[in-house]
Amino acid sequence: MARRRQLYEGKAKILFEGPEPGTLVQYFKDDATAFNAQKKGTITGKGVLNNRISEFLMTKLAEINIPTHFIRRLNMREQLIKEVEIIPVEVVVRNVAAGSLSSRLGIPEGTRLPRSIIEYYYKNDQLNDPMVAEEHITAFGWATPPDMDDIVHLTLRINDFLTGLFLGVGITLVDFKVEFGRLYENEDMRIVLADEISPDNCRLWDAKTNEKMDKDRFRRDLGKIEEAYQEVARRLGILPEAGSRDLKGPEMMQ
Repeated sequence: MARRRQLYEGKAKILFEGPEPGTLVQYFKDDATAFNAQKKGTITGKGVLNNRISEFLMTKLAEINIPTHFIRRLNMREQLIKEVEIIPVEVVVRNVAAGSLSSRLGIPEGTRLPRSIIEYYYKNDQLNDPMVAEEHITAFGWATPPDMDDIVHLTLRINDFLTGLFLGVGITLVDFKVEFGRLYENEDMRIVLADEISPDNCRLWDAKTNEKMDKDRFRRDLGKIEEAYQEVARRLGILPEAGSRDLKGPEMMQ
């Protein structure tokens, strides 16, 4: 059977034409990037693990009525998703000071924040994804005020749920990035969670030792990157049956 038509390739995923109208196939790569792709590498088996972790978290969120683009996992590296119109804004939730927040504001890394903070970044690699305010988002038409109300409401619910879920397996959810899209069904439109949730876009620390269990191990050359991703999957109870063996390319769908 001929390979499905590729529609888009990003830093960590490839999108292919789906088997039915309104669907896409999302393929998880092992490629790793940091600092807006200034640093590049490969984390063997990352795509397999992220596929399973994101499937697990999206499914759990759907169980508490968070609408997502996820339909089902197809194989070790691919999942079937609903086609959505991506809102060009990255939504970052911070629970503990780390990364750019610490460097921008001089807050020691690891400081528990007085409350969760939501930040917005304009999705534009050429501009290095600059931080923006809600006023920019609505003024430039990237999202409407009602869209933003939905996004904030969903983001806070996602944060509350994931914080508890990870804490239950001994992991602190330090911060994370999510993206949203518009899903059009008949005459209706609703905002849904899109992209992925995995150690690629979450900061996850061991709750007792504060050991990093996410892509910061790649960013900061800490080593044992594959082991950290595997440990997250193991604690969630979803380490792939076949292990994180490397699959060479997209598997064909019937």
